[in-house]
Amino acid sequence: MEKLQDDGTRITAGAAIFARLKALGVRYVFANSGTDFPPIIEGLIEARESGLDLPQPVTVPHEHVAMGMAHGVWQITGEAQAVMLHTNVGLANGVIGAINAWCDQVPVLMMSGRTPVSEAGRFGARTVPIGWGQEMFDQAGMVREVTKWDYELRFAEQVSDLLDRAYAIANSVPRGPVYLSLPREVLCEEMPRAMLAAPPVEMPVAVAPDAASLNRATDLLAGAERPLIISQRGMGSAEVFDAFGRFVEDWALPVSHYWANQLSLPVGHLCQVGADPGPLLAEADVILVINALAPWFPDKVTLREDAQVIQLGPDPLFSRTPVRHFPAHVTLAGDVTPAMTALMDAMAGREKNAGVIEQRRARVAALAQAARNAVRAQAEAGKGEPMSKDWVALCLGRAIKGRKTSVFHELGCPLQPLDADQHLSYFQEPHSGGLGWGVPAALGAQLADPERLVFATVGDGSYMFANPTACHQVAEALGLPVIILVLNNEEWGAVRASVNMTYPEGRARQVNEVPLTSLRPSPDFTRTAEASRAYTETVTRGEDLPAALERAIRVRDEERRQVLLNIAIARD
Repeated sequence: MEKLQDDGTRITAGAAIFARLKALGVRYVFANSGTDFPPIIEGLIEARESGLDLPQPVTVPHEHVAMGMAHGVWQITGEAQAVMLHTNVGLANGVIGAINAWCDQVPVLMMSGRTPVSEAGRFGARTVPIGWGQEMFDQAGMVREVTKWDYELRFAEQVSDLLDRAYAIANSVPRGPVYLSLPREVLCEEMPRAMLAAPPVEMPVAVAPDAASLNRATDLLAGAERPLIISQRGMGSAEVFDAFGRFVEDWALPVSHYWANQLSLPVGHLCQVGADPGPLLAEADVILVINALAPWFPDKVTLREDAQVIQLGPDPLFSRTPVRHFPAHVTLAGDVTPAMTALMDAMAGREKNAGVIEQRRARVAALAQAARNAVRAQAEAGKGEPMSKDWVALCLGRAIKGRKTSVFHELGCPLQPLDADQHLSYFQEPHSGGLGWGVPAALGAQLADPERLVFATVGDGSYMFANPTACHQVAEALGLPVIILVLNNEEWGAVRASVNMTYPEGRARQVNEVPLTSLRPSPDFTRTAEASRAYTETVTRGEDLPAALERAIRVRDEERRQVLLNIAIARD
């Protein structure tokens, strides 16, 4: 490799970071600044005045919101973004976002300052008492278990090499967050500007299913009498989303969105049999699991002894999950988009048993229709005062039908009554359970695609966890007209539901008030949103919701304002 000529021009490491991130394809750097940021801020101005091409710096007044926004941009664009946090305390605020990104296989370039090592005598040394109070023996240890790689910048000349490596590792399959700590003294040092022009020498690693496993998988699927597909995390691309719909229809393969956090198939598709795979799992002879962390409830499902399970995804065994014993008789490793493309292409050459497929087609269509009818009936029954989550989802689905929409659901509107039918139309909270993800992720999605109609449907507890004042401030500052639906049941409904699931005949079912779950008295969430000039309404009657949603969408479209509807819902 030819060595770059150093023309003597110098640039600080604080300036070089932004330029290198842009060269790698990073569009946004979400940042909450602190006392470690002087060389970052000075460097950003320096880089601008030097005419360097830079990503957009986005000021976010809470690190959890910054992490959620990076997460949301990725989900719409498939592009990794960067987050800059304030030393150890800012990193601590971002840890939940890192856990969510790790669980959701989302690449994020996390960086935080490190308190100066030197107490005096070096430019960038400690200047205020927190320089002593924030120093740690192992700052990166806070996120090491939920990142793919971590390191500390030691010399200014390492900026390009370390960012290149971080970016390549974050985007290698399976993807995930990485972390780089940035000591203040190093950020103040200079490096040759010519080093920024060097092309990256490390590329992300792609993974594809091996031929033998692919052949075995197609043998099983083509010969199956009672196959079942369980898909949790979408199809990766619009093209494969559409192709998957044609594929399962052609082969009459039932698909269940069990605990799905992305849409793999339109909810109204004739092969989409709902969220509960239990009855079909009990009789299935071949099960294709597509990127599903937990494809069924082990305590309630018993598979046939001869059932064969195919696990497909970036990490089919979810190797960083300590305990996970779902069968994996065949593993197809790779991003869902190329892996499913390879599987569908291989199946195209297989001979079909027309009689078996036609019998299955009628049965699957009947199951899918029955599931849709049951969902619709349950949703319609929840129209009262207070209304049900299913009714809210049904009304929202009707209001957005035909529009390019994304719904970010965090204990808000469930998928089945929403009747979502587009690629990127639905995202559920990561299975890590780090609450407060929904609203920030929706803000990131809206930033990435300004014309997309974006909703965050969240429970009242999830809304409070999102640091709503920070979220609304960002929405106003950036002009992000996200519509937030707070489904307010004045409690931790998921906690109470978990108690009831664990103790179905227990004491909690017999009492009116379950300990440690109440969120009463409920704050007036509209006042929080109004502080940032949002349009707000409180809706208590189910019959009033459709008109309120119409008004919300009209305000969003015509005034480009953020909207919050505080919706009273019944306890589950």
